[in-house]
Amino acid sequence: MIQIGQTGRATRIVTENDTAEHIKSGTLPVLATPVLSALMEEAAVNCLASSLKKEEATVGGYIAVTHKAPTLPGRKIHAVAAVTAAEGRKISFSITAFEGEKEIGSAEHIRFIVNEKEFLKGPVPSETK
Repeated sequence: MIQIGQTGRATRIVTENDTAEHIKSGTLPVLATPVLSALMEEAAVNCLASSLKKEEATVGGYIAVTHKAPTLPGRKIHAVAAVTAAEGRKISFSITAFEGEKEIGSAEHIRFIVNEKEFLKGPVPSETK
């Protein structure tokens, strides 16, 4: 059962491969916003892991990220996701990311609970609808 306020966490050490310069989302050798976003989603996934049935997974549906400060390679960062709403299969989160005690980003995120096998079948082709 998913509870409002339950939390999950994800941590990583920023590498050269995580920089905006490397992934081409910018030109500077600092943590790329898409990498920060992925860390935030990982925290949300971790938040729900123990609440799902064996055949369930979650998929991201929306994320709005604010990247507030640069982070250099070699630094440790973490994100904490907290459930703010649970409406059926739709789960909403507030996520905050840190380098040490310094806040480096925040996000609002929505994930949906899906049946893994059904989801992986993909959409029904339009000619069979």
